[in-house]
Amino acid sequence: MKQAIFFISVSLIIMSSCTIQKKQADLIVHNAKVYTVDDAFAIQQAFAVKDGKFVAVGTDKAILGNYDSENIIDADGKSVYPGFIDAHCHFYGYGCNLLKRADLVGTKSFEEVVERLKEHYQKNPSEWIEGRGWDQNDWEIKDFPTKELLDEAFPDNPVYLTRIDGHAAVANSVALKRAGITAETKIAGGDVFVSNGEPTGILIDNAMDLISDIIPQSNEEFDRNALMAAEKNCFPVGLTSIHDAGLSKETVDLIDIMHKEGSLKMRIYAMLSPSENNLNSYVKNGPYTTERLTVQSIKLFADGALGSRGAKMIEPYSDDPDNSGLFMHEPDYYKNICAKAIEHNFQVNTHAIGDEANRFILNLYAEYLNGINDRRWRIEHAQIIHLDDFKLFGEYSIIPSVQPTHATSDMYWAEDRVGAERIEGAYAYQQLLDQNDWLPLGTDFPVENINPLYTFYAAIARKDLKGWPEEGFQINNALSREDALRGMTIWAAKAAFEEDVKGSIEAGKFADFVILDEDIMISEIEIVPNVKVIATFSGGEQVFKSE
Repeated sequence: MKQAIFFISVSLIIMSSCTIQKKQADLIVHNAKVYTVDDAFAIQQAFAVKDGKFVAVGTDKAILGNYDSENIIDADGKSVYPGFIDAHCHFYGYGCNLLKRADLVGTKSFEEVVERLKEHYQKNPSEWIEGRGWDQNDWEIKDFPTKELLDEAFPDNPVYLTRIDGHAAVANSVALKRAGITAETKIAGGDVFVSNGEPTGILIDNAMDLISDIIPQSNEEFDRNALMAAEKNCFPVGLTSIHDAGLSKETVDLIDIMHKEGSLKMRIYAMLSPSENNLNSYVKNGPYTTERLTVQSIKLFADGALGSRGAKMIEPYSDDPDNSGLFMHEPDYYKNICAKAIEHNFQVNTHAIGDEANRFILNLYAEYLNGINDRRWRIEHAQIIHLDDFKLFGEYSIIPSVQPTHATSDMYWAEDRVGAERIEGAYAYQQLLDQNDWLPLGTDFPVENINPLYTFYAAIARKDLKGWPEEGFQINNALSREDALRGMTIWAAKAAFEEDVKGSIEAGKFADFVILDEDIMISEIEIVPNVKVIATFSGGEQVFKSE
């Protein structure tokens, strides 16, 4: 009898020792359709999060059998994706717009612009009156506006209104006078429009700096509020990381402070504007990285924008035969910065829209990159490429960073600008993807809407939000759903040298993810722009939940 009791006791001990001790997690999500966007593009059911990172991803049985948590989310079969990453936007500038500039997007005439300004000024009186978002291509009369209506409405206040693309502005007489702009004013890389012996108020590219540089600078309190306002709008659309295309040292320093104190959670890849202060303060010390901030790139401008005819073209514009656009700087300017970037292991990210601007930057990069490499120098927008030049992206591992909603915003008038032959090399996303087999995607907000699902839709359907054109704009350059999702997750992370820490749902990476109310990988493409974010998580912390 004693021997039997002994054997039973031993058996219980052995059975107890074989019982799996569950690991404690901070968060478990299960009963989900998890698009991991790993190398195999695997779909899983569940994952566990600990200390802000994914610790395990797998089936419901594997995760719930091995992990326990006080915070368990039953996703009710909803689809889960890596946190969306915008590979090109103006996060800080967008926040500034929200706080102080009249929203002029969607206006149908310059008269409507002026009416919106009056309403804005009544609610937000200030010495300088600023606005952004007008686009003469949306008006019945598609000519650039002139200052007369602004002078009449605001005879005593300086007014400065930036075009939607950020490459043209219209100012009133008070603002022009304060900046010392006359009919004789000339500036390299820019243009002051003149009619009847006086400025019309239109300023193109570098000429805009003559006024923007004299507008009173913001203070730290304003900048903090601008960054928080931008973040507040980004989390509800599923963005957990952004690449801000052109920041000052002061703004980057403030972002770093706010990250470290916990008041700002958005992960930011900061592209530095190429001022001497930025170059001396950051570039010479090499890349700077924290969990939420990476500073490893310099943002340059080769040319202007297509909508304002500042994009530099090999041949003149089809609808403006005396104009072929402009370069923003002389060649030596770009060469000096590229040399510094090579020396200090910084990435160069250059805005290039026109085919000549893209050709110039491609060949300039080639001088420094020496064939296949992993420096990941980028051309931002890569909008119009001469058919002979596509191969240079692959030959020198140059990364095109594109924004699919530009195609669906410009498609109404782009062929008028460049003609039937050149349009074949424009917004050519599949052709660009073929060069290096990866392609980061963004929005360029506030030039376009901040919603990354609009990016996904435009990349695949190549239609506007009303479903036009029925067959899609140059549909041969549409992306697949898998590649579009990669472009706004893992490939966007790779474009910032961050693919080892974000961009997919894999163990060891930051637990940034988004839950949607529809599965965008299988739903009708027409419904994608209306898909809602149920919740957004950054580092395992819920930063947005729909009501």
